[in-house]
Amino acid sequence: MATTSQDEATATLLTEPARTWAVDCTNNEILVIRHPNSYLRYRFHVVDEKGDQVRDQIETPEGSVARLVMRDGQPLTPAEDAAERNRLNAMLSAPSMFARHIRREQDNKKMGVKLLRLMPDAMLWSYAPGQPQLPNAAPGDPALIVLDFKPNPKWSAPDMESEPLAGLEGRVWIEPKTRRMVHLDGRLSHAVNVGWGIVAHIYPGGTVTLQQTNPGGQRWIVEHIVEQLTLRALMVKNVKQRLVFDTAEFQTVPSMKYQQAIKLLLDTPLPSH
Repeated sequence: MATTSQDEATATLLTEPARTWAVDCTNNEILVIRHPNSYLRYRFHVVDEKGDQVRDQIETPEGSVARLVMRDGQPLTPAEDAAERNRLNAMLSAPSMFARHIRREQDNKKMGVKLLRLMPDAMLWSYAPGQPQLPNAAPGDPALIVLDFKPNPKWSAPDMESEPLAGLEGRVWIEPKTRRMVHLDGRLSHAVNVGWGIVAHIYPGGTVTLQQTNPGGQRWIVEHIVEQLTLRALMVKNVKQRLVFDTAEFQTVPSMKYQQAIKLLLDTPLPSH
């Protein structure tokens, strides 16, 4: 009986235009980027062309600060730890250094918000046939709303940074009660030129997988990203890029000055594993 009621509720939700879900989800994704009045501390694990690195990260109203704690699966050596401590102490003594760091973070957030606001119109949205659920769905979990998206041929990128949207298609899973994105699988269906191909030529076949989680309350955060692209940058050479990004061990922290967050990071012993 419960299953029947759930199926009926889902069927009712599917009467809304698919684009409505995309608009609501996009607006909520902007909150994921900005997270007003919500601050977390967590492990931030990145594997990219710079190697395998784990950071202890704390969010503050002024921006995030992080301390490198592991490299290539091992705790830092004493020399590496000393260099990281020197970097953070320099940030404490030179506010301009922190300002440069935060400017980059703010620029990335602005770019993310701008691209999100373009998504509802840049894509054509439709309900995925059969509404396939994620493989890790547990019995009794609410059914997710599943949308397919593909480039809107009538849409033109307003600037160079948004041009890659013209080649992106995929599928997104949305939690119906909160209208938050839980999972996204995207792929580049055809080649995209950025800046007429002078800045970059992105080859078809690139993929991105993104997963989000609710660490508590109204807060959502990106939990996992895998991104793989092949591109030619500045008309010079082809480059394969792969990024793996994970966050874990979330703790809610009070609002604090960035200097307090740095001191808290410095006072925390390095992990043993």
